[in-house]
Amino acid sequence: MAERPGTGRDVRRRRRFDPAGPVTGMFFLVLAGLFLADGLSDERILAPAVLAPVVLIGLGLVGTVRVLTRARRRELR
Repeated sequence: MAERPGTGRDVRRRRRFDPAGPVTGMFFLVLAGLFLADGLSDERILAPAVLAPVVLIGLGLVGTVRVLTRARRRELR
């Protein structure tokens, strides 16, 4: 029976920190907090004219971080 490559020897790979996940998570948590605060309060937290560009710029930043750190998530075989 053939062994899978790398199973017979002690191969320890050091996992590097990938900032894309935490950055994306924090962005969506902040965004959810803004929408929740806006829904629970009687007055507007952010006007729609301000909120729409904030969301679009945030999505652009999150996408940029994910593209720049893609090599850290790729696991070549």
